[in-house]
Amino acid sequence: MTASASLPADTRIAFIGGGNMASAIIGGLIRRGLPAAQIQVVEPFEASRASLAQQHGVHAQPAASDALASADLLVWAVKPQTFRDAAAPVAPYVGGALQLSVMAGIRADAIAAASGSARVVRCMPNTPALVGQGMTGLFAAPATTAADRALAEAVIATTGDFLWVEREKQLDAVTAVSGSGPAYVFYFLEAMQQAGARLGLSDEQARRLAIGTFLGGSALAKDSPEALSTLRERVTSKGGTTYAALTVLQDEGVAASLGRAIEAADRRAAELGDEFGR
Repeated sequence: MTASASLPADTRIAFIGGGNMASAIIGGLIRRGLPAAQIQVVEPFEASRASLAQQHGVHAQPAASDALASADLLVWAVKPQTFRDAAAPVAPYVGGALQLSVMAGIRADAIAAASGSARVVRCMPNTPALVGQGMTGLFAAPATTAADRALAEAVIATTGDFLWVEREKQLDAVTAVSGSGPAYVFYFLEAMQQAGARLGLSDEQARRLAIGTFLGGSALAKDSPEALSTLRERVTSKGGTTYAALTVLQDEGVAASLGRAIEAADRRAAELGDEFGR
């Protein structure tokens, strides 16, 4: 999905946390034309502050201040286990802002209670956002307006594609499928590279073949209206090389194992919500 709303030129955005995901969003915002002067960051680690200044020209502060009160949008980008400690010094200044969270597990009601704003959008991005190819799931709390949702879309669209879910619980499934999903892709790529090397290719040759195949297959799947099973069947001639490979995968129960892995990630996302998100 592509954002229908553009980012208003006078939007002021503050980030609590300046790590990789915050940096990805900041980079996207600046590429879309938002001046660095309209971006604030609270980041306690000096190395992260220096990186933001070098990469994006954004001068982060080590602690919260009343300057946060000017923000139209506040992005929560800290680790779930540090959220409550990070929120305490921020809360006095941000009750009038839309709250956009990229934290796993911290639920909308907990963000509202900690920030003083019931206007909360939770999102679950993934690491390809670092190169503008992210896939993000979003959920809007009931108090958010259409304008709030449009603003959240405009911000997240700077990192790639997105989709909305209707129920907050569905973000656990988003986490399991796409939030953790890049690791599944890298796992398969590693296995394909190693297998290619065993068959006589160089590591670099096998890596390029594996990555190029994932890129091409994903692009074909994205652009085709056909079911994934149909696309798979079209590559698979009975008795051919692909048939031989898929027979091994089926005999080894790879699809069932991947399904159980995603279900485990979904359960863990729920557990993190129970532990840190209330």
